[in-house]
Amino acid sequence: MTGYGHDLLFGAFLTPDAGRPEAVLALAELAEDLELDVLAFQDHPYQPNLLDMWTLLSYLGARTRRIRLVPDVANVPLRPPAVLARSAAALDLLTGGRVELGLGAGYFLDAVVSMGGPRLSAAESVTALSEAITVIRHLWEPGPPVEFTGRHHRLEGARPGPFPPHPIGIWLGAYKRRMLELTAQKADGWVPSSAYASPDQLAAMTRTLDAAARDAGRDPADIRRVYNVTGTFEGHGGGFLQGPPTVWATQLAELALARGVSGFVLGPGADPVGDLRRFAEEVAPAVREAVARERRAPAREQDREQIESVTVRDTPAREAVGETRRLVGEHEGVTPAGRAGQQTLLAVHAHLRTELDQLRGVAEDVERGRMSAAQARSHVNHMTLRQNYWTLGAFCSAYCRVVSVHHAIEDQRMFPDLRAADAGLGPVLDRLAEDHEVIGRMLTEVDAALVTMMADESGLDGARAAIDRFADVLLTHLADEEEQLLGPIGRLSVEV
Repeated sequence: MTGYGHDLLFGAFLTPDAGRPEAVLALAELAEDLELDVLAFQDHPYQPNLLDMWTLLSYLGARTRRIRLVPDVANVPLRPPAVLARSAAALDLLTGGRVELGLGAGYFLDAVVSMGGPRLSAAESVTALSEAITVIRHLWEPGPPVEFTGRHHRLEGARPGPFPPHPIGIWLGAYKRRMLELTAQKADGWVPSSAYASPDQLAAMTRTLDAAARDAGRDPADIRRVYNVTGTFEGHGGGFLQGPPTVWATQLAELALARGVSGFVLGPGADPVGDLRRFAEEVAPAVREAVARERRAPAREQDREQIESVTVRDTPAREAVGETRRLVGEHEGVTPAGRAGQQTLLAVHAHLRTELDQLRGVAEDVERGRMSAAQARSHVNHMTLRQNYWTLGAFCSAYCRVVSVHHAIEDQRMFPDLRAADAGLGPVLDRLAEDHEVIGRMLTEVDAALVTMMADESGLDGARAAIDRFADVLLTHLADEEEQLLGPIGRLSVEV
């Protein structure tokens, strides 16, 4: 198994300590600065030493601009689902589509009762949570007033809305069979914690979850798996997440590939700042690289037809793609492995051209005010492209990272392989590598222009000009690379 195909997420699971609120805010903003993907908080309303989860998430929604906000997990017995649905939708609207909704059945029964909640059995709690999901989804879908009668929750003509601008994922904290079956039937994600489910225990739980999903007529891959983890960077790898970042990266990559886990949310230890930095700067990149490498390998053998279909699909840059297909057809002596390499390079370049066109379109829509919160949904990195300046900047940054990673792969692997196979290609490869450096500097200029734009809306013209300059250079480079390298890749059977 190489996972279920979900993009990898890395996040911070922070203790909402009411005695040190400024420290909590500082760690949350550090998570944003470190470009982690998820900011999560536990929800125990009966604990007077903890900040209220929803108040904290709402406050942080205004102090962050990019990171996803997640209750991990919301205590449904003490948060009426109809109100929770409206709260989540409102926060999603206010933050540009950055909310995912973790839900829990609430098994600390005495504590729940102490706050006026119901005393339910374990079975009743699962039934109540299932009904809560139904209530929440009804209120997120446009339509007439809703009637719903369950054993524990009901709606009597409730009007749906407000509507979240992106499909909020419902993630369930689940460990036992009935909760895993509910997750498989109704949820978008599963969020266990290493404190209650060790990596070894995940295997049996995963089998139960996947079987229940198939029984419910769902693809197990539809359910994202997010793992709350704790550990230490001390030691020498004697246990789970007990050692240097290389140990962490190896163990988490194995969970991603063998268990399909696509999200890792760290509860930092005694040195929270140091832990978050190591996790974001050393562990996350290494896991991403290892998983991407393993995912690429079977794709070359199993998905060759799919790659071919990508190259012939109409794109906004179809003239350039059509020309490169013609060039491929002109090459002689192309081996089967070389043809696969050619098609992979073309697929990546087609993707870059398409998203570059999309990037320009987003800038134009922002300028002309044609985007609304409900209409501007992005299929890139699950990001909502709403009518605001920050989200344009986040989208640009995501695209810039894709370009940078592609060039890094070429510089570190494809170019050396070509040079080793044909020394005569040296001058061409040197020139293309220099292009990568120029494009890298231009990406920095784009980022700087976006920062200016987000601080002052009048900077949109400068951002668009930087994007246009970058686009001209990148498109010229892609065409040049295809002209010069498609033939050698095909002839020399170079892996891309």
